[in-house]
Amino acid sequence: MEDKLCADYVNILKEELLPAMGCTEPIAVAYAAALAKSTLGRIPEKVEITVSGNILKNVKSVIVPCTGGLKGVASAAAAGIISGRAEDKLEVLAHLDDEDRKAIKDYMKKADISVRQSDSGCIFDIGVKLTSANEEAYARIEGHHTNVVELSRNGQKLISREILKENADEGFTDRSVLSVRGIIEFANTVELDRIDGVISRQIEYNTAIAEEGLKGDYGANVGKVLLSAFGNGVHNRARATAAAGSDARMNGCSLPVVIVSGSGNQGMCASLPVVVYAKELGASREQLIRAVALSDLITVHLKTGIGRLSAYCGAVSAGAGAGAGIAYLSGGGFEEIAHTLVNALAITSGLICDGAKSSCAAKIASAVDAGIIGYEMYRRGSQFYGGDGILDHGVESTIENVGDLARIGMKETDEEIIRLMIKDL
Repeated sequence: MEDKLCADYVNILKEELLPAMGCTEPIAVAYAAALAKSTLGRIPEKVEITVSGNILKNVKSVIVPCTGGLKGVASAAAAGIISGRAEDKLEVLAHLDDEDRKAIKDYMKKADISVRQSDSGCIFDIGVKLTSANEEAYARIEGHHTNVVELSRNGQKLISREILKENADEGFTDRSVLSVRGIIEFANTVELDRIDGVISRQIEYNTAIAEEGLKGDYGANVGKVLLSAFGNGVHNRARATAAAGSDARMNGCSLPVVIVSGSGNQGMCASLPVVVYAKELGASREQLIRAVALSDLITVHLKTGIGRLSAYCGAVSAGAGAGAGIAYLSGGGFEEIAHTLVNALAITSGLICDGAKSSCAAKIASAVDAGIIGYEMYRRGSQFYGGDGILDHGVESTIENVGDLARIGMKETDEEIIRLMIKDL
């Protein structure tokens, strides 16, 4: 692989594999609020929050981490205002203690906090305006979780950027350089020390929260249910481990995860099944690092045409990526991996995203299942073909079709999901 392309792939991994505490949408709200508060320099009496429908969807039903069980946009903003450390970005609430939790709840009782839906047309949009006496501050994040496009105090702009609202990855390395064939070549040839750090951190963080999910009592305990109901075979352990990480993360666990495509659930779904299979197969550490990197990049490639937030469940892409990583660990090359992906996408494409919550763990299990089935089908001489439903001839054409389905075809579905979820707010 030529040096420039290899460097782009390395940069994509570094841009994507970021540590985050809790679901990334409430954390992004807390981050914006913490930025506005540090700019204002005091605790505000009035808080006006404007967020896009997809942010409302992904914050409504998930616990804001370290807050003692609080949910929703207002809670996330209050946590960021009272105790957030803006310099920590997606770990903005990592240090909260019991005193902070009490202060957040007390503040929410007395402050004037309002939440409304944005009409900007940007799928990922968070604005937080804080007012105290005659002073005010405003922070706005668009496109992705840490992309601050505006920061102002008393009307004076400290940060002001324009982004293309249809492009959530503005400012990142161009994702169009990704291809299935290129990702496989990269995984085979990249010098290990160029990716070891970010991949090792992903494995360490995501394994730790999955283990906690299997030990503790989180949400619907999907991971535990899977092990209890279906046994300890490697296929089921792969599903259960990924689900357990989501059980914990969606239900208030304070351990960090490493995200992919802006999502901790996708970061766990793409990595943990590959870790489980690597142990089962006796793979070397180098093989594991390369296989997880491949799974991550496949996930990003699949998500590029979809967008970071949509009506299409992101676990589908990550589960297909995990299937590809497992195929790679098992000695598969382009044919095996391409067919694994096409088979997996034929099974679960269209699974909806109705926000972050406990049932995400079960969707992750289904997506991992599809990825593994996709590989096992091809290994046994069985496959789906171009022309079957939305499948096209060739893996890249199928990926493009799935992107069009999610981004264009499911736009009205997304709007209806949001309407159903917020009608009683």
